[in-house]
Amino acid sequence: MPTVSPDQTALLAGHMAQQPEREGAAAAPTPGIFVAVAGPSGAGKDSLIACARTALAGDRRFVFVRRVVTRPSDASEDHDSLSEAAFRFRADTGAFALWWEANGLLYGLPAAVKDDLSQGRIAVANISRDVIARVREVFPRALIIHVTATVDVLGKRLASRGREDEGERSKRLSRSLLREQTVEADIRIENNGELAEAGGRFIETLQALASPAVR
Repeated sequence: MPTVSPDQTALLAGHMAQQPEREGAAAAPTPGIFVAVAGPSGAGKDSLIACARTALAGDRRFVFVRRVVTRPSDASEDHDSLSEAAFRFRADTGAFALWWEANGLLYGLPAAVKDDLSQGRIAVANISRDVIARVREVFPRALIIHVTATVDVLGKRLASRGREDEGERSKRLSRSLLREQTVEADIRIENNGELAEAGGRFIETLQALASPAVR
């Protein structure tokens, strides 16, 4: 299994640092960490998350946030679906901790994720690169993991989904390359080869973040 570099280990240790306790007060749970997984379409974000979900099943320290999207679920992306009208109604009534619009669709993370974080858990979610700044505002203890792959790999994975024609895929890849240059991430994972390799590094990163006190 790939190892986390010394620089990344130091970063993770900083995220796990305990908050100072107030004198005479009962120790409160250290707030959990929101792990935002970002990257271009076809990088394999959902695959890495699914790999970690399986490997860490039964470990209550981890929560894998199920997104709400205004698109039917399919084999490449598992989520809850809503119509645009229903989504916007929920957004207006505070049902989402964070929501955004991308590629003509609406995406939301249920507000319940904040309850999990208050209990000291690690909450993992797939997010858009465009909302990284908002993630850091909404979740003070956040770690941004940027998953990427080569253009050839991205193109082949997008083609296998069958959602777009070749022209649309080419435009999407061009936009992704421009946005990749501005992504401010804490950790980067290249997912060009076997899922087990990138998945192993992703799982190891999550385990390094988790507090042994939350079981």
